Amino acid sequence: MNEQTAYIKHQSPSGEPIIRVENLSYAYPVEDENQEPKQALSDINLTVNPGEFVGIIGHNGSGKSTLSKILNGIIVPDSGDAWIEGMNTKDAEKIWDIRKTAGMVFQNPDNQLVSSVVETDVAFGMENLGVPSDKIKEKVTEVLDMVGMSDYRKARPHQLSGGQKQRIAIAGILAMKPDCIIFDEPTAMLDPNGRGEVMKTILDLNRNHGMTVLHITHYMSELVNADRIVVMDNGKIVAVGTPREIFSKVAMLKKIGLDVPQMTELAYLLRQDGYDLPQDILTIREMVEALCH
Repeated sequence: MNEQTAYIKHQSPSGEPIIRVENLSYAYPVEDENQEPKQALSDINLTVNPGEFVGIIGHNGSGKSTLSKILNGIIVPDSGDAWIEGMNTKDAEKIWDIRKTAGMVFQNPDNQLVSSVVETDVAFGMENLGVPSDKIKEKVTEVLDMVGMSDYRKARPHQLSGGQKQRIAIAGILAMKPDCIIFDEPTAMLDPNGRGEVMKTILDLNRNHGMTVLHITHYMSELVNADRIVVMDNGKIVAVGTPREIFSKVAMLKKIGLDVPQMTELAYLLRQDGYDLPQDILTIREMVEALCH
């Protein structure tokens, strides 16, 4: 754990990782039998512990979203296994339990909103499970408060901003009481304000509510406060470490087509010009302190 995430994490009763991936491989099928299948994942191994905030980065086609689809049971791996709290995602009889345990938030919030009123949208999953109405009302109030959308419970989702819609989508997942949420580029379609709203919500869920987070993103700055970052390239994991460890590898990240946080990039360029600066600067405050030291 780094100094920016010094908070108490929930522990699994079994002490086991909430997500465990072993020797996972997957190739997308092709229509032409003369073509080679497109290898999306090759021998992936990964664990995510309860309460962790783990980020996954990689350029388009690196395998990030394929991994998320396997973890959610949307596709089945060709070889290897993925477990969510001990449940194998290959087990069709466990898919519903897997998706309740590890909720999924996708890029486009409109694809996850099903009702014309916010509170009924959030209640949708619980109603399908037959949860008593008084319990539903109580839970809707709780999760809307968790994502900072209590004042919008009577609003129409189509009238909300992109960031607000995504927070409602997150509330709908939270209502199902997951132990983990997998975010598959949830800010990709949002403007900077919307991205800020959603990231504030994600960090709050992780820090203050102990929610396990697996966050797939193209925006490096969203992972400054992560516990660990996983770097993927061509279907393989090429690096794992803390944000400081990963983002200090500027040359490596640029070689595989990735950026680094702006302040890390600036420090990298200044060092090339002869300035004596740490290579693991992540924030504006750290840059100011380093320059004024």
